Amino acid sequence: MNTILSKQRLSQEVFRMVIQAPEIAEARKPGQFIILQLGGDFNERIPLTIADADPVAGTITLIFQAVGETTHHLALLEEGDSIENLLGPLGKPTDIEKFGKVVCVGGGIGVAPLFPIVQGMKQMGNEVKVIMGARNESLLIMEEEMRATADEVIVVTDDGSYGRKALVTEPLKELCETWKPDCVVIIGPPIMMKFAALTTKPYGIHTIVSLNTIMIDGTGMCGGCRVSIGGKTKFVCVDGPEFDGHQVDWDNMLLRLGTYKPKEQEAHHRCHIGLDIKEGEA
Repeated sequence: MNTILSKQRLSQEVFRMVIQAPEIAEARKPGQFIILQLGGDFNERIPLTIADADPVAGTITLIFQAVGETTHHLALLEEGDSIENLLGPLGKPTDIEKFGKVVCVGGGIGVAPLFPIVQGMKQMGNEVKVIMGARNESLLIMEEEMRATADEVIVVTDDGSYGRKALVTEPLKELCETWKPDCVVIIGPPIMMKFAALTTKPYGIHTIVSLNTIMIDGTGMCGGCRVSIGGKTKFVCVDGPEFDGHQVDWDNMLLRLGTYKPKEQEAHHRCHIGLDIKEGEA
């Protein structure tokens, strides 16, 4: 069993868990993910990017947002509880090399999977600037870790409650014009990634995005995670999760992501009561 060693609530709906998973911790590379199954009455398989790993301790760190029913029940688990099934590491690792100047853009929960990429880019000798965005201050995560790793961190919030009042595309455009990065990595909500990729496109900057699509088996068999990249069908679980942001058919991907949105929203409303109770008890 994969024991939960520590649990931390980062915001109202975002949680960090350190889990015992020695084989995954040893093999994992930045950009890869796991598929998790709680077992019992919860057999849904959910993909989560590995936010960090410690091969010596044999642990991986998962940071997730309670959105649907399974992630809400995951959030109710405590230290000492176990997760029945963890499959990974899955997907292709991030293409980390010596680019020169790199901008890493993270939106909301996307900051978590961005962190190991920032670490990797720095270790390769790149100069790395990070843009972090969220709707408001309470939804920002991992700012301290990012500031300890990157050369510069720019924080923006939609409402101006912290940092600069702007969308991530605003400072990204400024850096494209003045700093002229050699590579941009973007992870966050699909609509944010779409417009961030459109921001870099006129400048011809190599742009990597990490896609989080509907996914079931994680091995390329079901086809649920298919996307159109440069007019060709690709599977996020085995061909990705990272692709050229200028080649993604964003409109098609956004349409497919909306398939189960009403059910997800219903589950979120129903299950969120449990999280509110736990917070009140804490």
